Amino acid sequence: MASARECRRGPAGRSSSGAGPAGASASRRKLKLVSNVDVQRRNRLSRSRDFDAVYRHGRSVSTRFLVLYRFDREEEASDEARLGIAIPKKIGSAVTRNRIKRRLRETWRELLPEVRGGADYVLLVRAPLAEAVEGRDAGWLRERVQEILGKASA
Repeated sequence: MASARECRRGPAGRSSSGAGPAGASASRRKLKLVSNVDVQRRNRLSRSRDFDAVYRHGRSVSTRFLVLYRFDREEEASDEARLGIAIPKKIGSAVTRNRIKRRLRETWRELLPEVRGGADYVLLVRAPLAEAVEGRDAGWLRERVQEILGKASA
C-alpha cells in the first residue's frame, strides 16, 4: 500500500520541478495557456471606476432582454473593445448569474471581431433573459447580443 506522501507526489520518476523533456513541454503549454487568458482579460472591464465611467458618460440602448451601455474611449481609439457584464441579484442564485455571465462572455468572444474597437461596453441583463436562456442554445443568445449591438451602432 502506498503512503500518503507517495500518493500526493504522483508516480515515481516524475518530477514536478519541470526538469527533463516532459517538464519542458508542460511549461510551454502553461505559457501558451497564460497568454490565452491574457487575451480574454484584456477584453474585459473589471474595475468599478471603468463601469462608472461607462454608466455616466456612455449611451444606452435596450431590448427586452438586455441593456447595453457604450462609452467611446478617446485615448485608446485603436484598442480592442472591452466588455463588462452586470447581472442584478434578483435574476437568481449565484450559480444562475455566473452561468449567464459565462455564456455572455463566450458570445462576446465570438463577436469581438465584428465589434468596433476603442469602446467600453456594459451589458446589463434583464430578468426575462434568465428564464429565456435556460431552454435555448448559444445561437439564440448570440442573436440577442447581435440585436443590441446593431441598435447601439445605429
